Amino acid sequence: METSRQQTIAADAPEGGWTTLIDDILAGNWVNPETGSPATVPYERIVIEESLDGAEADLVASLRLGERFTVVADERTWDAMGGRVASALKSLGPVDTVILDHPHADMAAVNDLDERLAKADAVVAVGSGTINDLCKFVTGRTKRRYAIFATAGSMNGYTSTTASITLENGLKVSLPSHAPAGFFVDLAVNAAAPRHLSAAGFADCLVRSVAQIDWWMSHRLIGSVYSSVPYMIQDADERALNSCAAGIARGSISANGYLHRVLTLCGLGVSFTGMSNHGSMGEHQVSHYIDCFAGEGHPGTLHGQQVGVATLTMARLQRIFLDSDKPPVIGPTRIDPADMARRMGDDIAAQCYAEIQPKIFDERSAAEMNERLAELWPTLRQELEAFALPVAQMEQLLRDAGGPMTAAELGLSGGFYREAVLHCREMRNRYTFLDIAADTGMLEDFVAGEA
Repeated sequence: METSRQQTIAADAPEGGWTTLIDDILAGNWVNPETGSPATVPYERIVIEESLDGAEADLVASLRLGERFTVVADERTWDAMGGRVASALKSLGPVDTVILDHPHADMAAVNDLDERLAKADAVVAVGSGTINDLCKFVTGRTKRRYAIFATAGSMNGYTSTTASITLENGLKVSLPSHAPAGFFVDLAVNAAAPRHLSAAGFADCLVRSVAQIDWWMSHRLIGSVYSSVPYMIQDADERALNSCAAGIARGSISANGYLHRVLTLCGLGVSFTGMSNHGSMGEHQVSHYIDCFAGEGHPGTLHGQQVGVATLTMARLQRIFLDSDKPPVIGPTRIDPADMARRMGDDIAAQCYAEIQPKIFDERSAAEMNERLAELWPTLRQELEAFALPVAQMEQLLRDAGGPMTAAELGLSGGFYREAVLHCREMRNRYTFLDIAADTGMLEDFVAGEA
């Protein structure tokens, strides 16, 4: 078939292979320019190849996870690669299987999997976001190492040291966890995954510019910790990925290779900073609000798909400020705890309200912020411009990759999407342009044009 031929021709890895630079970081041969010391990350092996068929057992054996293996998958990931992995591992020892039924990364699923893996020796996960988060969190709680075979480039959490879990009260949070001992990517399997999965992962990479703008602004204005290292290590690959965005929609092996490199390097960035801010700011807050509060109106879309739409919203919002040579002028923060409780429920609202206290300004602190904005804005505006991608370019990249562009394309009501953009800043203490827009009094007018 022509598609297969195009994939084969296009499968050109970077010089040194698909894990160039990644191998140096894992081996401790890469020096962190901010510290002057060799990098140290909590991973043992990361392997990205065009095919891992026949290599599965050797990869797992190299980790010395144990002598009895439990493969965790769901029905789709079992068909995609789980069955193949389980069969290969039989050459190493007994193999048990846990097939999850349409799992969600919530505490109920965590507790269920905890019971099912109570006597498991070596855990080998096969899947993408949900499977990885569940296995990561369960094994992290019991201090057991695990390995993951990716089946789709749908998210950047494979190599992060946090797990995205929905709590019993419905609040979705990033919880401290641990990294997989081994992360293995068969690009042929991942390129054959449903296209919307890779498009979601691409959208999760597209956030870089808006997240960096939010994070640097927060650093300059309120002193948030900031690191440029996560951006340094993924810069060249981000540009390479963007240049082949259309290949994501075509199922190109090469495009999926660069996608997994950026996702992996973004995850490694968490090891350097201890936080996910470099790839998760205002745009992720919008997606978290959707997941937590859409209820029956949730269209079942992926986190990355929602993030892609929110990224375009954030880019348009940031552009309003960056296009003005006049600094923003904020007033005291106006947040209604009673309205939060109406929308979120008493428990979540109380938890979130306590969380956001550091970014609530009164008359005095708002006046102090305005003085700082007046002083810094000419310089800060130029600094932020250096991180920005043109909105039209971001729209074209997401369109080329096959991702949804609007709330309507997500299947989400315009009214609820506007609510998410307006109120998601109430969920986390990360300071973004959503907060500045709200405190200047223009966020409601801006949101009225978003859908």
